[in-house]
Amino acid sequence: MSNRNIQVEPMVGHAVEDQTVEIVERKGIGHPDSICDGIAEHVSEALAREYIERVGRVLHYNTDETQLVAGSAAPAFGGGEVTAPIYLLIVGRATREYEGTKIPTEPIALRAAREYLTEHIPELSLGTDIVIDVEFGEGSGDLQEVFGDSGRMVPMANDTSFGVGHAPLTETEQIVRSTEHRLNGEYAATHPEIGADIKVMGKREDDHIDVTVAVAMVDSYVDSMDDYRQSVRDVREYVHDLAMEYTDRSVTVHVNTADDYDEGAIYLTTTGTSAEQGDDGSVGRGNRANGLITPNRSMSMEATSGKNPVNHIGKIYNLLSTEIAQRVVREVSGIRQIRIRLLSQIGQPIDHPHVADAAIVTESDVPLDTIEDDVAAIIDDELANVTGITDRIIHGELTTF
Repeated sequence: MSNRNIQVEPMVGHAVEDQTVEIVERKGIGHPDSICDGIAEHVSEALAREYIERVGRVLHYNTDETQLVAGSAAPAFGGGEVTAPIYLLIVGRATREYEGTKIPTEPIALRAAREYLTEHIPELSLGTDIVIDVEFGEGSGDLQEVFGDSGRMVPMANDTSFGVGHAPLTETEQIVRSTEHRLNGEYAATHPEIGADIKVMGKREDDHIDVTVAVAMVDSYVDSMDDYRQSVRDVREYVHDLAMEYTDRSVTVHVNTADDYDEGAIYLTTTGTSAEQGDDGSVGRGNRANGLITPNRSMSMEATSGKNPVNHIGKIYNLLSTEIAQRVVREVSGIRQIRIRLLSQIGQPIDHPHVADAAIVTESDVPLDTIEDDVAAIIDDELANVTGITDRIIHGELTTF
């Protein structure tokens, strides 16, 4: 093994599955915060690929300050209208010129944002329902200053920061994540009334799980209150059946609990997102890098989406720690729960963190010292190949929210 500072220790406290109360949340791809995350990351990937194509390497940029200002709408059964457009501002820094080569950063960002919205929020009409703007400051073109010596294979950390990863997911975490993914995937493919703005909250008390789902219904596919109520019932039944794939615990599913049928107050939208109805958004206010919000676990508050994938620790270490945790659980037997923390020091190589810490809950018959070396070896190997994370990010192989 190398001389990296790797620590393996027992986890303090109970595994999450053994705790009395567990809370898990996911904001779906159509939630205003997730829209910002998704666009920031898609723009980031597009800029990185364009830099590589034009100058052979990724230049200095960050797009992680994207903001959404909500619009307003008048939804109605059979189809309403947007009365004031959503405003999306892509904010950051980007290198526009390097060694005589000019890079059209703003057009690249606009094109990427439009592509993302067309694919993921198809009910939004670009230019009328949503207006997109880009404001990039000038990024430094000096790679030696930004990424360390130009000949170095491993970049220097841009910040003193940390990332956190966990494995395996609990039953409640799996239910929450899969509920949003599958509603926005296979279910929406045959139920167009389902909007992309789906928020899922899971609560487990002892052995009972409550799943609360907020689903923005699209008015052009809902003709009446009876249609709406049937759509809610269909979602409830689907999510309950889905949840039972992951647990033997009892499960209760709640859908659109703020609805008041007598007053006609329901979650009906024109575009499938609450961004049309006064709900603003911002990068980093939603899901962590593993796609969930998990108050039972330690989390980094870094916004992962939109950060430069070369040396920005807020991105690299959060994704890498999750990858390490998942690999350790796959390859080392006897682990009930693991937490990986990676801490950087600004200006130091990212493959040598200030500390890499693994906290583990083992099975009752597995002493920690019997697996400690195996865990440390995997951490060491993943850190030695840290630059592989950058390539996977650029090619869209890792999700950041």
